[in-house]
Amino acid sequence: MVPFRFRNLLLNFNISRHMVIENTRYIHKYIFKMDKAYLRHLDDETFDFTFKYVNEELKVNRQFNLSRKSSETVEAFLQRVSANLEKVISKKNKKKKDTDTSTPHLNISLTVNNDDVDKSMFCYEIFRERSQISLRINETTYHVIVNSPWIYALALPACMMADFPVYPSKYDTTYTDKDKSQFLWSKSKNKQTWVHAGEGYIFHPTTEDIGHYLKLSCLPRNDRLEGPVAEAISSCVVEAGPGECPFERRHAFTKSRVEEKEFRVVTYNILADLYCDSDYTRQVLFPYCPPFALSIDYRKELILKEIIGYNADMIALQEVDRKVFKYDLEPTLSQLGYDGTLTTKGEEVAEGLAFFTFKKRFNLLRSAKIVFAEQLPKNPLYSSIWCEVQKNEQLMTRVLNRSTTMQVNLVISVEHDEMILVGNIHMYFHPDADHIRLLHGGMAILYLEDLVKKLRKENTDKRVSLILCGDFNSTPDCGIYKLYTTGDVSKDCIDYQSRTTDDMALRAGRSQYHSEMGLPRRIFIVDSITSEKWIRWGFLKRWISKNELSPYPSTEPYNKN
Repeated sequence: MVPFRFRNLLLNFNISRHMVIENTRYIHKYIFKMDKAYLRHLDDETFDFTFKYVNEELKVNRQFNLSRKSSETVEAFLQRVSANLEKVISKKNKKKKDTDTSTPHLNISLTVNNDDVDKSMFCYEIFRERSQISLRINETTYHVIVNSPWIYALALPACMMADFPVYPSKYDTTYTDKDKSQFLWSKSKNKQTWVHAGEGYIFHPTTEDIGHYLKLSCLPRNDRLEGPVAEAISSCVVEAGPGECPFERRHAFTKSRVEEKEFRVVTYNILADLYCDSDYTRQVLFPYCPPFALSIDYRKELILKEIIGYNADMIALQEVDRKVFKYDLEPTLSQLGYDGTLTTKGEEVAEGLAFFTFKKRFNLLRSAKIVFAEQLPKNPLYSSIWCEVQKNEQLMTRVLNRSTTMQVNLVISVEHDEMILVGNIHMYFHPDADHIRLLHGGMAILYLEDLVKKLRKENTDKRVSLILCGDFNSTPDCGIYKLYTTGDVSKDCIDYQSRTTDDMALRAGRSQYHSEMGLPRRIFIVDSITSEKWIRWGFLKRWISKNELSPYPSTEPYNKN
């Protein structure tokens, strides 16, 4: 059995007035219209030029790609086009026997609005949008589309399962509006005969698609133009899924979206691929988990299906790889009406915190990155804490070396005069760092409380509320819970036993918070030993009331194994 780590929390709030994974292929092909050539300005200095030349008499059927400087003359550009063509034709002729191997003359010209171009002009003077530009090669004429929609890379996942969402694992474009583009899916058992299977950026294969390869054909568009169709074919077939997942039982409670003054929040540590793709991870951290189940290609399908099924209004995620946000979370959730942002940790760590809002209900006004190690020495809010920390050189060094970051998101309700400040945090994991986590927890609340006060002064027509989500790497007997629920943690707190040489007291101010998770049983698997701990939760101010908490999955399936 593949253990499932319970790393997520789902809340409904009410606002009241008081296998074996193959490598993903990034290979695709274009389907060109024969009378079109495509030019894309990469910046002020360079441009790419692409066309397909077909000449049956010369036995040429090839795509040509050029990257040129905008400052070169039209004559130099046309000479390069001619040289590339002649090189291909010459190679074709050399392979022939008893034939004239001389390269035929090519007549190449460029016109703008049907007038011949002065070849001494620079390319940047000619290749402008909305101009009627034509390239003529012997008897073939191309309409040059400037800054056309273009797909640089298109690929399908290395793992596809029935009843799980499938979408491009690689989708890099320029001058393209994804919402206006066309996505067509086909399936085949032999990659020869294809049958139409569906449309849209996201495809949902069924059990009928098991054993089939998938092909995605994308026609890129923007407000004015279309680019060439790009196609990608999967390197693997659709396989059967893992059966019923524990989260699917929870989906029974979230089949529909909440309405009126209710809103639903999900917080979830999705386990970064950065920490999974190593021998140490497979052999030490998760020896009980088969490699295919640690693969991000497998896990991201489960993660997305779970998140989508909660129908959340806000989603706070921890341990989000930059590549997973770019190629999986953001493009997929945006198609479902979400707006998202990623905040990487300090020190350029390639993973961080992501936050999404359902745009029909909430708008994300802004998002800020707070790196505690950077803020502690310079932010006046922390002057008293900084004075205490400096008294202990060992503590100071350890705190300043941490990359722990808080993402601060300000959202506003589309339907009501409500503004909500949502903190998203992932605490330091080390077993002997309870005092570091407590310190960061206190800093988080001080920052958020101060910002709430400022927002209330600036927005007197709206009520400003506060929610703090995250992976606190703590249990209810730790100081963070006491700090947030009572407002005070004394020097004899158990957290300081992790480092007896580090001694200080924290006070969160007069405000108190409460956790909307209660004290549920949690599953945390370590070296195949199941221990019940509670380490991730969300806090909120008391004027936001909990309406419903999605129940936790039963521990029964895991106790049996």
